[in-house]
Amino acid sequence: MQYPVKMEVKPDVKAFFDEATNTISYVVKDPSSSACAIIDSVMDFDQASGRIAYEHADQIADYVQSQGLKVEWIIETHVHADHLSAAPYLQERLGGKIGIGADIKIVQETFGKVFNEGTEFERDGSQFDALYEDGDTYQVGGLQAFVMHTPGHTPACTVHVFGNAAFVGDTIFMPDAGSARADFPGGDAGTLYDSIQRILSLPDEMRLFMCHDYGPNGREILWESTVADQKAHNIHVGGGKTKEDFVKFRTERDATLAVPQLILPSLQVNMRAGEMPTDPDGKPMLKLPVNGL
Repeated sequence: MQYPVKMEVKPDVKAFFDEATNTISYVVKDPSSSACAIIDSVMDFDQASGRIAYEHADQIADYVQSQGLKVEWIIETHVHADHLSAAPYLQERLGGKIGIGADIKIVQETFGKVFNEGTEFERDGSQFDALYEDGDTYQVGGLQAFVMHTPGHTPACTVHVFGNAAFVGDTIFMPDAGSARADFPGGDAGTLYDSIQRILSLPDEMRLFMCHDYGPNGREILWESTVADQKAHNIHVGGGKTKEDFVKFRTERDATLAVPQLILPSLQVNMRAGEMPTDPDGKPMLKLPVNGL
């Protein structure tokens, strides 16, 4: 696949860090207009009480409005397992269309069974406004974005590239943190390695923006790297590490990792484009499958 890379285009990027989930959301602005996109938003969720709030999303919305920006797209890099999306809330406040990778349909089919969703739950991605295939392009004002399908962490993972800025979701982390796990249903360590190599085939100067950072070894939270830095220093794939070595390491490490705390509510909400599921009376209601994962 020959991607339409335009390194001379330099979009404005504003990051928003959510401490509760270690997620970084972004507003990406077309440098030649007021158009922007929002990437990987977060809805606040208190699991103990079952209460939702929108403090993090409101920070994004307030910024967009204070800067006089026009939201054209609200992007999900994948179906997140560690936080709930605020996409519908932001769409209601700010407008824009919600997009995700086309293989969301695989995720919906898998977890529709886990959560016993029944026939009323559509498994065709129709909850989203756009389903992106590898190489698809879309516009944010005069700024062209293109999509890279990067499965391995999940089947529907995508990277979104705007000029010299790529938003990599959970596919890769900061160099001292390595890579994402590959043991969720539909994940695969070998596929993840191949996806990371495709990201690292982008120009060395490409800016890479992470979806998560956990400050390993007590360092400050960071979210921006470059292809060159990742190729040289990423502890899981940098310095010429082989696919065989990566798969062995990733498989052994994933076997030691705990299930993400918010995986069950996150998957139910995020595979619906951020909408809460409801009970037969129309009340918001989440399920807790026993031994389902």
